[in-house]
Amino acid sequence: MHTTPRHTTPRALTLLLTLLAIQLAWFTTPAHACACGAMIPGAHTQMRVDREVSVVRWDGREEQIVMSLTVAGTADRAAWIMPVPHRATVRLGDNRLFEQLEEATAPEERTRTYFWPRSGDWPFAGGSGDGASAAPAAGARPGVGVVGRQRLGPFDVARLTADDPAALSDWLHTHGFTLPARLEQALQPYVDQHWEYVAIRLAPQAAHIPLTGVLDPLHLTFAADAPVYPMRLSRLAPVPQSLGLYLLAPHRMEPRTSIGGEKPRITFAGRLQDTAGPLAELTRGTDYLTALDQEFPVPSRIFGDHELRRAATDRPYREVIYTYRLREIAGIPAWLLTTAAALAMLVTAAAVCTVRATRRRTSRAPVGNL
Repeated sequence: MHTTPRHTTPRALTLLLTLLAIQLAWFTTPAHACACGAMIPGAHTQMRVDREVSVVRWDGREEQIVMSLTVAGTADRAAWIMPVPHRATVRLGDNRLFEQLEEATAPEERTRTYFWPRSGDWPFAGGSGDGASAAPAAGARPGVGVVGRQRLGPFDVARLTADDPAALSDWLHTHGFTLPARLEQALQPYVDQHWEYVAIRLAPQAAHIPLTGVLDPLHLTFAADAPVYPMRLSRLAPVPQSLGLYLLAPHRMEPRTSIGGEKPRITFAGRLQDTAGPLAELTRGTDYLTALDQEFPVPSRIFGDHELRRAATDRPYREVIYTYRLREIAGIPAWLLTTAAALAMLVTAAAVCTVRATRRRTSRAPVGNL
């Protein structure tokens, strides 16, 4: 699962995506494919997504996705587009949510002791002995429809429908951005399924200042009979990708398949209690939290979106981190005390045996004539 960066710059605007860091470098027009969508910087600029954290909340009828990104690069403006299965409402999120989730899912720390000294312990190298280890009708003219538009802080948010990926390209081009051909092709399955899109224009508060740092979260809500996490665009990434996801639901959740990546690894599972702030709002009726990480060594093998389902059991789980220490008694290594005691016993036993043997020899000695 994952450490959430804190708000490090006043310019940290508000955008977000879903799921941990997934990047794509375009050779003609730079762009980044992320788990939940695509970031498109302005012409002749570059943008890098250093970290991506997402929360999916599903109560059986409605899905919410809260996304937070850390970005860097030379772009002073960018567009971001995300496919969603149904019409979405959009609002700003709260950075405190990720801090609360990080704290709630922190591994349990335990200490284990060992008896015999190891490398780094006296007498081998000196030291204290501390060590550590460790998802339109046919024939209609293609076009894009703007079903809603709003301002969220410094962002211009548009909710779109499209009959063709080219329509999205036209909309972005009208607003000064170009949709790369590979991304246009990757969006085709979403068009075929009649998904809609959330498009956002980003710009720093000061002109010609690069978009860098932690961007404030973006909170999306839409109807969903079953929870889904958009991942298909990640197959365009040229390098191995990592996914980190928080799932909030009435029960423990899991991805239906690995969608071409390694088996998802659960880092936390359990019901949350005594929550407050933004986490309390999300956990009302969905208090079971599942946190997972997944690796995609070959992104081109990703074949779909993460469909999430209830796990077979609600058994809780928390990672445990062990710290190993040399066993001590009153500040002295136990092995040294034990060895010294054993040597003392051997010396004592040897002395007793010697005394007894001497007495036996003396008692057996012949007595001389007077």
